[in-house]
Amino acid sequence: MAKKVEHRRVETERLQEWYRSMVFLRRFEEQAERSFRRGKVGGYLHLYVGQEAVAVGALAALRDDDILFGSYRDHAYVLLRGADAGAVMAELYGKATGLCKGKGGSMHLFDVPHGFYGGYGIVGGHLPLAVGAAYALRYETGGDRVCMCFLGDGAMNTGAFHEAANLAGLWGHDGLCPVVFVIENNQYGMGTSVPRSSAVTMLASRFGAYDIRNERCDGMDPEAVYDVVRRVVDDVRRNGRAWAVETLTYRYAAHGAADLLQPYRPKSEIEEWKVRDPIVQIERRLRDAGALDEAAVAAIASEADRKVQEAVTFAEASPDPAPDELFTDVYGDGGAPR
Repeated sequence: MAKKVEHRRVETERLQEWYRSMVFLRRFEEQAERSFRRGKVGGYLHLYVGQEAVAVGALAALRDDDILFGSYRDHAYVLLRGADAGAVMAELYGKATGLCKGKGGSMHLFDVPHGFYGGYGIVGGHLPLAVGAAYALRYETGGDRVCMCFLGDGAMNTGAFHEAANLAGLWGHDGLCPVVFVIENNQYGMGTSVPRSSAVTMLASRFGAYDIRNERCDGMDPEAVYDVVRRVVDDVRRNGRAWAVETLTYRYAAHGAADLLQPYRPKSEIEEWKVRDPIVQIERRLRDAGALDEAAVAAIASEADRKVQEAVTFAEASPDPAPDELFTDVYGDGGAPR
């Protein structure tokens, strides 16, 4: 686990907002799994349970006009950026009212109005896209917008990682690649632990081979994530050079919905990490500050449950995509005929 480091504390009101967000994300993911077990969710499902502090802390460092890319464990990103929960749940259900008209599903959410340029099912496949998008932000439009790219520890062993990192380092020499890589090191790539698959286990340090600055932080603490990522984002915004931040986190959920037995890790390990559950940590801090009590905890949980149930009701009442939707959105405007 990450060594405890003292970070600048955020104001209580922001901490309360983060707590509400993390409780909602946890309840949304738990419901998504229940819906999957009921046969309501098509395709596959990867849950974010346990990693909420990373998305909450990192995205709090961005502006509304910044953009981001994610891997296939992507529900939290779009929800935090402002996507309608009903539209996200409907997308998981494969409904016409879904965020992508029911065509993308859990692993391929996309929400351009909120700056989210996709979850991607191909491990590491989104890294070159994020680097190219970051380059375009400076080369075509100028300004100081930033691209954030979330990736898992498994993506670090793909060829696309090395190609993307090399270009990010090169273009960064000219101040033309304002990308922040956020590595969510949740300790396992599918069922293989990081020490069994990576010769260098401080994953962020790999970016150093491409002249990209890097550091590591505690991914179970949203304040720690925010403190580091905010500073990094500000620097990237100023000089257009890439940074990489490795967040040490842990997924309590299985790798995917079919990963039921999880023979690759002992139950005691999961329980050990649950001692540092990000929701529990923030709840404790707010209680200690007198900003949260039993009634408030119950009210926040109830509100989260209500919003999730509304999303499920919307998804279940929504129509399936029409058959002719199979042929739409295949080409962009002005592309080859359908």
